[in-house]
Amino acid sequence: MAWLDEVNWDESGLVPVIAQEHDTGKVLMFAWMNREALRLTEETQQAVYWSRSRQKLWHKGEESGHIQKIHEIRLDCDEDVILIRVEQVGGIACHTGRHNCFFKKLDNQTWLIDQAVKKDPKEIYHE
Repeated sequence: MAWLDEVNWDESGLVPVIAQEHDTGKVLMFAWMNREALRLTEETQQAVYWSRSRQKLWHKGEESGHIQKIHEIRLDCDEDVILIRVEQVGGIACHTGRHNCFFKKLDNQTWLIDQAVKKDPKEIYHE
């Protein structure tokens, strides 16, 4: 798969990934992919990431059902950042139950939460 060789992977074999909602242009989240995650993302047309904390592949929505259906995969000009344009199933991308992971806004040197929880994480994740 020569297309994977065109990505400038970091020293850990990872590339940063921005997930953007395809219909609104909103940035939903930031994560990492390794070669296998990017290959599986392209193959399945659903987002698969590399979890640095768990050191394993993470199929977005595998537990919550909030998968990300791929509409487009893009590589930046330096070939070291991936942008995926996705349909966020269920409208929740963040593990906190919010629409996206960027729900804190700096206002007068204070981080303010400006996005409501759409669904209690305890209802989403069954641990």
